[in-house]
Amino acid sequence: MKLNTNSNAYIIIYSAILVVIVAFLLAFVYQALKPMQDANVALDVKKQILYSLNIRNLDGAEAEAKYADVVKAEAEMDGRKYYMCNIDGENVMVVELKGMGLWGGISGYIALHNQQQPTVYGAYFNHESETAGLGAEIKDSQAWQEKFIGKRVYGENYDVVLSVVKKVDDPVTQVDCVTGATLTSNGVDAMLKDCLKDACSNAMEVFAEQMKQCEQKASDTETKEKED
Repeated sequence: MKLNTNSNAYIIIYSAILVVIVAFLLAFVYQALKPMQDANVALDVKKQILYSLNIRNLDGAEAEAKYADVVKAEAEMDGRKYYMCNIDGENVMVVELKGMGLWGGISGYIALHNQQQPTVYGAYFNHESETAGLGAEIKDSQAWQEKFIGKRVYGENYDVVLSVVKKVDDPVTQVDCVTGATLTSNGVDAMLKDCLKDACSNAMEVFAEQMKQCEQKASDTETKEKED
């Protein structure tokens, strides 16, 4: 029996089969490329952390090696990640940042050093969809990110005094907002206040717990070796 290729049933069945085939091919390609995509995402995160440590312009292999060299421990608390690093013998803590800009999410990493009076060692910011040439400058302008270096982070009561403002009155703690992007800059300011308010206490707690676990593991290993 000859098929009626002009019938509605034929068109529906043909379309359904075509959709299934295309969907299968897309799923196959996605699964095949996923390990590579995951590796690229992981590398991008490592590069962003290195940027916050003022280490830039490295290719993939160089970034991987440098990250392994300077990042000594990673931890997470309350959904926020912390990285304990060592740069030329100095301990530097990197804090993950997440917030909202004008058009979407903003994020980044900020590195702190000098435990007695924490100051910014370096910073890197990213965004999902801020306006090119304006809000997007939080990511694109290295010069603006470098304005954070050396700024004091906490006040006497460990309240966050690091701020992004339209007019700088205190150069010790304040950074000029991005020109023409006040709302995005306000988002960065709010993100810093939110993510840094408990950063030091959280970091000390999670890394102290890590150290305790490492010491316990070393003790258990020593005990086992003596028993053997």
